[in-house]
Amino acid sequence: MIQLKSRLNVIDNSGAIVAECIKVLKNARWASVGDEIIVSVKKARPISEKTTNVQSAAKLRKGDVRRAVIVRTKKEIRRPDGRYVRFDDNACVLLNNNQQPLGSRILGLVSAELRFKNWIKIVSLAPRVV
Repeated sequence: MIQLKSRLNVIDNSGAIVAECIKVLKNARWASVGDEIIVSVKKARPISEKTTNVQSAAKLRKGDVRRAVIVRTKKEIRRPDGRYVRFDDNACVLLNNNQQPLGSRILGLVSAELRFKNWIKIVSLAPRVV
């Protein structure tokens, strides 16, 4: 259950490390796995001289506002077979304007509910789906 001011780990290689939810993009107070939110980058990797010349490197800085999709939550999720799945942290993947992942890699596992909510690109990039 991610709501306003919730902090999430960013698990792609876009350059952001920690993001904070500033808007849930559905008519609800909270969002769960597979829902889209708007986040503000709170902590980012420093941009070095070498990566400033490369066009493909995402130049994310602290304070940037981006869309993201939630891939893990601490709040348990009920599966149709009756099992409950929960993770150790809240995590998200940043998106571009075309609803595609901003980074080219995803570092860590993601929830299987993303497949049912049509985030196939994120599922295919993830090293493990739980």
